[in-house]
Amino acid sequence: MTSLPLHEADMKPKQSITATNLPAHTQDPAVVAASLNKLVDQSAQHADVRHGIHAPMHRLAELPFVHKLIPGLERLATEAHVGNYVIDRKTGQRFWESMPIYPRLGMHLLFYGGEQRKILHNKSIESILEELSVRQGRIYDSPESVKSIPSFIETYTIALDELLEPDPTKYPTMNEFFYRRLKPAARPVENADIPGAICSAADCRLVVYPSVDLAKKFWIKGNEFTIPHLLGVPPDSAQARAFEGAAVAAFRLAPADYHRFHSPLDGTVGEITDIPGQYYTVNPQAVNEPGFDVFTANKRAVLYLTHAASGKQVAFVAIGAMLVGSIRWTGGARKGGAVARGDELGHFAYGGSTVVCLFPAGLVAFDEDLVRNSSGEEPVETYVKV
Repeated sequence: MTSLPLHEADMKPKQSITATNLPAHTQDPAVVAASLNKLVDQSAQHADVRHGIHAPMHRLAELPFVHKLIPGLERLATEAHVGNYVIDRKTGQRFWESMPIYPRLGMHLLFYGGEQRKILHNKSIESILEELSVRQGRIYDSPESVKSIPSFIETYTIALDELLEPDPTKYPTMNEFFYRRLKPAARPVENADIPGAICSAADCRLVVYPSVDLAKKFWIKGNEFTIPHLLGVPPDSAQARAFEGAAVAAFRLAPADYHRFHSPLDGTVGEITDIPGQYYTVNPQAVNEPGFDVFTANKRAVLYLTHAASGKQVAFVAIGAMLVGSIRWTGGARKGGAVARGDELGHFAYGGSTVVCLFPAGLVAFDEDLVRNSSGEEPVETYVKV
């Protein structure tokens, strides 16, 4: 996401997502769905990503195409900030990440299209979001999509000097740039000399909870979120019992992040289970909404890793999201193979998504600053790197 300094962010209130805070003519979910369709079409036609799905909400006044598409939306964006506060772990400073337009419209569909399950050409919300996600993936897999790379770099202030291939013109498609590789030394693993330690699974916005109950109290508000639902297993299964009282870490990848994910532990690769599902946004405002369970509703794949130091299994759940075309395993596909902390397990194709890790009770003690940020009076994600 595009970020704003704290002094600028604090000048406006944070917008709460409600049924009526879009312009009146846009509140109909069918109109929102049609607007999302046009934004995806625009991403195929316009070289500047800010004139399509990546239009940052705080810059809408500068984007005439969006004015014509959704008149009045720019006025809404001048009255309040749309996005989330994040704490940078390296500096300890809080900053604001402005939301792109596509998850903002997607949340309106998710929250307020429920009473109109068939909303556009007799299609459901779920089928529309799936079609949009697949279509956007195809657009960014096409050779013509390279025209979007320069504006994507500028929009998200992406550092090229840490990339394995720092020349943007060498990438054959936008998707190839999206899941770009970093230089081998770009993300050295901290505390590599401590046996059994755990590291971040991605460059991400992170929340951690010592138990599932605390995760549900402070962050994951969906009424149906349970470990069996997340893993796609029966409540009385061995997998479900193994993760009773598990600690939870949720690693959310934003569009600015390179979309490769890594092993958080030293261990062995086990089975992968694919679970079909939806393409809802995984923005915190959706995760924090009591009526929805985006983690357990979305398309996901569960990889079981055996922790070398303890012999216990850890569940590594890669979760697809709105406009994410696929979950692709690399090192995670080599069943029986050994992995070290920081080794690549796979990547997401276009979009922004999340990895949720479940650690058996007693296996991990999260750092105090991460717990404090995640469980404060106003819980907030922490920006960390692998």
